[in-house]
Amino acid sequence: MRNKYIENFEKAQLAEKNIPDFRAGDTVRLAVTIKEGDKSRVQAYEGVCIARRGQGTGETITVRKIGANGVGIERIFPIYSDSIEEIKVLRRGRVRRAKLFYLRELAGKKARIKELRRK
Repeated sequence: MRNKYIENFEKAQLAEKNIPDFRAGDTVRLAVTIKEGDKSRVQAYEGVCIARRGQGTGETITVRKIGANGVGIERIFPIYSDSIEEIKVLRRGRVRRAKLFYLRELAGKKARIKELRRK
């Protein structure tokens, strides 16, 4: 049971941000604001969404990409954070799980996700 005042405040926060419809298995590109000293810049972070958890303003996504030398890099992003400028869905993945943690053990072609074909 949550406080109704907190729920109303969170609804207002959710209405401000435009979040596309995506789920685990989709390839997303996040525009993340990075602050370095007194300067800030926007950097793209592209990878496969392997998990979505939480609800309301506390909802987070885990995005996995393959970095240099084939090393997997995972970052957890709060969806409604001010540091995320935009979220763009690049590919829809056809998966049968809500959490794709098994991708951590796979490498190369085995780690591919089939694209979802819309009819």
